[in-house]
Amino acid sequence: MRISTNQFYDTSAANYQKNFAKVLKTMEESSSQVRVNTAADDPVGASRLLQLGTQAALLDQYETNTKTIRATLGTTEAVMESIGNVLQRARELSVSAGNAGYTDADRQATASELGQIEEQLLSLMNSKDENGKYIFAGSKGDTIPFTRNDDGTYSYNGDQVTLDLPIGDTMSMATNSTGWEVFQQAVNTSRSQVTMTAPAVNDGRVVLSDGQVSSSVSYNSKFRSGEPYTVEFVSGTQLKITDSLGNDVTAEASQGGSFDPASKSGQAVNFRGVELTLNINLQTGDDPATVLPGRTFTLAAKPDTFVPTRSPGNPTAVQITGSEITDPVAYHASFPTGSAVLKFTSATDFELYAAPLTADSRPVSSGTLAGNVATASGVSFTLNGAPAADDQFSVAINTHETQNILDTVSQLKKALNTPTNGDPLEVQKLQASLASGIGNLASGTDQLSSARSSVGGRGQSLDTQSGTNQSLVLANSQTQSSIRDSDSAEVLIRLTMQSTMLQASQLAFSKIAQLGLFNKI
Repeated sequence: MRISTNQFYDTSAANYQKNFAKVLKTMEESSSQVRVNTAADDPVGASRLLQLGTQAALLDQYETNTKTIRATLGTTEAVMESIGNVLQRARELSVSAGNAGYTDADRQATASELGQIEEQLLSLMNSKDENGKYIFAGSKGDTIPFTRNDDGTYSYNGDQVTLDLPIGDTMSMATNSTGWEVFQQAVNTSRSQVTMTAPAVNDGRVVLSDGQVSSSVSYNSKFRSGEPYTVEFVSGTQLKITDSLGNDVTAEASQGGSFDPASKSGQAVNFRGVELTLNINLQTGDDPATVLPGRTFTLAAKPDTFVPTRSPGNPTAVQITGSEITDPVAYHASFPTGSAVLKFTSATDFELYAAPLTADSRPVSSGTLAGNVATASGVSFTLNGAPAADDQFSVAINTHETQNILDTVSQLKKALNTPTNGDPLEVQKLQASLASGIGNLASGTDQLSSARSSVGGRGQSLDTQSGTNQSLVLANSQTQSSIRDSDSAEVLIRLTMQSTMLQASQLAFSKIAQLGLFNKI
């Protein structure tokens, strides 16, 4: 077979260029120590590097999220610690205020300090983070979480939504603790009430306290199912308790309902998770067997109350000045739990919605004003004027099962500011208020401690997951290096071989070129 001169030169040049390109590429690899620069270098390796790069980017984001959560948890825990210290001081003041040697002036001085504690608590509970967002407002970081109402009570304006950030492939963590969880869910130990029904005129000889819930389990499972109860004095030493169906349930009371009218320590009654204080105030010459029988009280849970708030965008300045449950059956059947929105569609017609009100919301009930009273789902709302279409009112429901610590401190302050003037009955009322406040402060502290434990637990989980992520970062880096980076020894051997081949191709070309016909002439 004949090979033309052009073919020879073209083939030799192509081989030389190929070998020269290999040498250049290997020299570049030797310099950079990077084996895979493009997909053409190693298609499988390049694909794997893309996957590892994506994982590395996620791990970097997890680390950023971890730092964000750690900073937020640190701020939250510091604020909670401060609140715990303030609550401890409030509890100390409340206990000391029960001292028999305190005068009205002493208690009013204590109330003044409690007022300062109340303001301090409000400020702490409305704390902001380093980004200017309210810590305890849930997902509504720009909304102040706690505000004081016109009647001195407090409302929570945030929501119950936690802001979660991913810190691992299958793990997310809440960056915040909502005010609802930390402060609104403290168990209210004073959620029962006592009303005297006989005699018609209270002569002060018998005072039965509203009671403290000593066992939420018994209260919820037994007490609530039998209310309202009738507590009747059947003798000078014996109580009789009947439930709403008339069943005698006295046997479930401590000491079977018996008491000692001459002993203060013998006048406590425990019944279905409620601890009642019985104060017998006999006057000189009174015979308990004659004076006490026939005195009757009603014992039941406090009825739900409502805190209506006028929307700032209302066309009118009309306010809701009063509210009460007028139809318990309708109320329990259809009134929204948590909170509701009362919206007027005209000057007389209204609709009731479950909060929050959205474009997809459907009314749970509707009606027409009767005078200045709007009755929706068994609850009557009294207005102080004529509303207009689009007037809206937010209605928060207080079931008294839980109580905000701000309300507890406010109630204690009010009780201590009320003078007793040495009146034994007023002193007994004060002692009952102090017992209620101290119990609720303890409950609020327990709820706060639980929230702090949650923050600490999240911090530990964060450290554990962060360690796992660091291990993954190291493994990812090593795997990428094993695929992308070159083996120095292998590259050097290959470069030597390719350089030798390049020199051989140069020598072969020069030798073969000398075999041309012109060299023989």
